[in-house]
Amino acid sequence: MTSRSRLVLAVAVILLSTPAAAQQKLLTIDDIYDPVKRVNFSGTPSSNLTWIDAAHYVWARRAASGGGVDWIKVDAVSGTAQPLFDAAKMEAALAKLPGMAAAETRRLPHSRDLSFNDTYSAALMTIASDLYVYTFENDRAVRLTYGAGEEELPSFSPDGHLVAFVRDNNLFVVDVAMRREASLTTDGTSKILNGKLDWVYEEEIYGRGQKQAYWWSPDSSRIAFLQLDDRPVHTYVTVDDIPYEPTVERWDYPRAGDPNPIAKLAVVRATGGEIQWVDTTRYSAGDHLIVSVGWTPDSNQVVYEVQNRTQTWLDLDVAAPESGAPRTILRETATYWISSDETSQPAWLKDGSFLWLSTRSGWAHLYHYKADGTLIKQVTDGTWELRKLHGMDGANGWIYFSGTERSHIGGDVYRIKVDGGGLQRLSKTEGTHTARFNPGFTLYIDSWSDATTPTQVRLHKNDGSEVRVIDENQVAALAQYRVSKPEFVQVKTRDGFVMDAQMIKPPDFNPSRRYPVYQFTYGGPHAPMVHDAWGGSQYMYHQLLAQKGIIVWICDNRTASGKGAESTWPIYKNFGELELRDIEDGVSWLKQQPYVDGSRIGIHGWSYGGFMTSYALTHSTSFAMGIAGGTVSDWRDYDSVYTERYMGLPQDNPDGYRNSSPRWAANDLRSPLLLIHGAIDDNVHPQNTMQFVYELQKAQKPFRLMLYPKSRHGVTDPAQVKHLRTMMLDFTLEYLKPGDIGTASRH
Repeated sequence: MTSRSRLVLAVAVILLSTPAAAQQKLLTIDDIYDPVKRVNFSGTPSSNLTWIDAAHYVWARRAASGGGVDWIKVDAVSGTAQPLFDAAKMEAALAKLPGMAAAETRRLPHSRDLSFNDTYSAALMTIASDLYVYTFENDRAVRLTYGAGEEELPSFSPDGHLVAFVRDNNLFVVDVAMRREASLTTDGTSKILNGKLDWVYEEEIYGRGQKQAYWWSPDSSRIAFLQLDDRPVHTYVTVDDIPYEPTVERWDYPRAGDPNPIAKLAVVRATGGEIQWVDTTRYSAGDHLIVSVGWTPDSNQVVYEVQNRTQTWLDLDVAAPESGAPRTILRETATYWISSDETSQPAWLKDGSFLWLSTRSGWAHLYHYKADGTLIKQVTDGTWELRKLHGMDGANGWIYFSGTERSHIGGDVYRIKVDGGGLQRLSKTEGTHTARFNPGFTLYIDSWSDATTPTQVRLHKNDGSEVRVIDENQVAALAQYRVSKPEFVQVKTRDGFVMDAQMIKPPDFNPSRRYPVYQFTYGGPHAPMVHDAWGGSQYMYHQLLAQKGIIVWICDNRTASGKGAESTWPIYKNFGELELRDIEDGVSWLKQQPYVDGSRIGIHGWSYGGFMTSYALTHSTSFAMGIAGGTVSDWRDYDSVYTERYMGLPQDNPDGYRNSSPRWAANDLRSPLLLIHGAIDDNVHPQNTMQFVYELQKAQKPFRLMLYPKSRHGVTDPAQVKHLRTMMLDFTLEYLKPGDIGTASRH
């Protein structure tokens, strides 16, 4: 063999043995965030699959045309799919209505905003602020309302004969067949809301995106509704300065210690008539919270839950619709608080007893009660959480739920007998499982992911066995990029609490080098960031940082860990101090690793994480830089329901509020800080950052500030998101200097 031949062969061998990683691309900001060039790293898993009956579910499938969705009815077991309705016929039926624009008739059959009756035989839609209904069987579209003003929060009655809605903060119903409208309330104003939640009730009690505050009885004869009186509530103003005439918004927003909305509960017949007000006068002269509303299955009683202002107790009450006379079934009490996140309506069983979720033991578990509130038995137990109760299969006596018995950083699907025996984990694969059971609890749809796998969707029997793959959601783009496999580790605090953490090392990690570290944090009560689940664009951004030569570190301090309510209680009346101590214990562990440069550790967080970042940089010397977004700088600025749950009233805890607020520690800022805020943030108001900035300026402290016009608590406009992430990356590289990688110290 000639020298030339040997050289060619050697080169060929080298090429063939080169790892595939050498052929892979490195990430860029454009890959993750550019509005046009970004890569879909999460795929498009089938989502929002909703059961129609025990055998079929409906799927809002992305339309082939690229605009809107196609509504599909799927046989769950076979996967056979057919249109839920004929879109062309619906379009033609709508076109026959007076004044309908052609573009609107084409759009509506493919709108994600359609809502359906319980049998999925009719669709409800809003056109130019009025309500219309299209019935599939007779291929008929009709206009239901003609009144001035916007119809909000429409919903069918359970029997499909009526539609309720809110107009000008009054509650109405309209008969679908007769198209006859009735006003159930008449006293609604901009400050008195009937059947609609205000800001704080939506955000902190019923859940963001849930604005409806009325509940149909199962027999469709009555409606229970909340009336919220915001007249005592202080107003906050946001201003959008981008138009030539600035847009001014006024928000009824109760801050900690200030007056709350006055909540009342009423029941009214769906056909109209006299309103029956449920008597709540025994509760603190109106200074109480109504945190959950529903009905008994027989429609004979409205079921509701009441808490005191600081949420240290909760009553489960029932009242007969006609009399409004209340009866307390049970009272939960707590030394610290009972969070609205931990409350839910009782799950009624066929014998009239009910299942009840409580954190009284320090962990969320299930209890079985007689109808009169007598405890029968605690059903689940242990140092893990029952996260969601799916319901009970009455025929076989199985209760189905999701929880953390196997892993605090994952989630599984389980079943157990009502007597507490026979606990079974139905999900087999490690990671995070989210289940949606059919009405008969014979099948469930499981959405699963782990830290490296985008969401996949499968159908299972109620014993956990797999029926078929609905959507494997293979994302080919991921294989084209050089990414690191996240590592899960556990770190003990100085007093022995075990914190879960995730580390992403550079893909070319060399243990003999010393790397800077970027810590991503939230830190708020019962809000873990360490998940064995797909993390989307946030995860890919962390991979980008790792490719730049930075170790990414996520470590859940104990109060954020999701390890039971008991893990959150130690922060009572004092935000920041314990969280930072735990974070610093994680940093101490990092500094013991020979590949970590302890002088170059940065921290970033948003919302509570922005607070923690600001608090850390004013109370610690452990960090080389910090990026704080949407920061709470003074807890007197934040809303009453959230803040008072953990901090009590500021009148009763003035030192706790002041010591917990970075605003008052501005003089102690020790490291470079980048502050970011949405200019019209209605949640954590820009006032927080402005107050902090003012104190930093008076203290002659250098910092950087970026405001995002037209953005609220999160920056969502794609162009602004790219700007945000580019700026964050530049700031991180400037201060963590990943190019300066020294040699690891030896111990």
